[in-house]
Amino acid sequence: MVTIKDVAREAGVSVATVSRALNGSASVTAQTRRRIAGVAARLRYVPHGAARSLVTRRTQTVGALLPDLFGEFFSELIRGVDVAARARGLQLLVSSSHGDAFEAATALRAMQGRVDGLLIMSPHVDAGFLREHLAPSVPAVLMNTSVSGKHYATLNIDNYGGAHAMTRHLLDRGYRDIAFITGPADNFDAAERLRGFRAAAKSARTQLLRGDFSEESGYRVGKQLVAAKQRPQAVFAANDMMAIGCLFALIEAGLRVPQDIALAGFDDIPIARYVNPPLTTVRVSIAALGQGALEQLVARIDAPDAPPRARTLDCEIVSRASSGLAAGPYQSLHQRPKSRKHHSSGEIS
Repeated sequence: MVTIKDVAREAGVSVATVSRALNGSASVTAQTRRRIAGVAARLRYVPHGAARSLVTRRTQTVGALLPDLFGEFFSELIRGVDVAARARGLQLLVSSSHGDAFEAATALRAMQGRVDGLLIMSPHVDAGFLREHLAPSVPAVLMNTSVSGKHYATLNIDNYGGAHAMTRHLLDRGYRDIAFITGPADNFDAAERLRGFRAAAKSARTQLLRGDFSEESGYRVGKQLVAAKQRPQAVFAANDMMAIGCLFALIEAGLRVPQDIALAGFDDIPIARYVNPPLTTVRVSIAALGQGALEQLVARIDAPDAPPRARTLDCEIVSRASSGLAAGPYQSLHQRPKSRKHHSSGEIS
């Protein structure tokens, strides 16, 4: 195995100079750094990670704790994190809580000491959970969280604004009887999307149908709608996976979308534009969410004493055929019509 001493001897410099050059130190001239890098490449020298960590106190690895790893949302999120991490020479360690608080705590404890910082997205994470399971010295960025305050950096989607704008979009299309498929009861994103829907739908007749963000729950709701004596004019699902499951059930029963019932989702996962009819949805740049979270985490690692930032990513409405409007330009969330009077609202079934 080629060692750092071999590189130093071949390049005619000290071991310390090789170490500084390979770690990007400004004390090494560009010419010397290029020579050392050339020798290291020719000898196929691979720095010893453990030894480097002892010197730099960095593992060059970041951790990500997610509620699940299944589905297009999480694959896009991980892709965004990974692309940003690789651009900075960082490795990524990913774990899932599988919707379980004990699993989330176990994963957090296991990753501390192995990573330089953590990205955390979990419905179980609140301030008390973090105090108990996350050391204050570990840099962290919380994604899609209700946690706020001066101690944690956060990056959220504008779930409320996105759901509010989509509901207004359906109202503008003339739909006055709208069903909303909810997400999991303990999920921050789901709660904010429901809140946005309710705020915008005060002029409409509404009903809430229980979902859990899975295609299966959307399919079950679709079957409920097929069997109902009176169907709503439109359905707004709290995520695209449920909307696609619902779409399949409706089409399977011979209903036409949007002629018999309009449909909309939330997230704009890649498959949303390829279903038939293409799905009207709230666009979230999922990969950008991952990339932005990683960039915030790197900033926290490099400057742990700097005040943590709280950021919110905007959403956009993309209108496709499922809501009765051909694909067109995105509409700003801020272009909302005047409010209408309250009509009625239903409860979760």
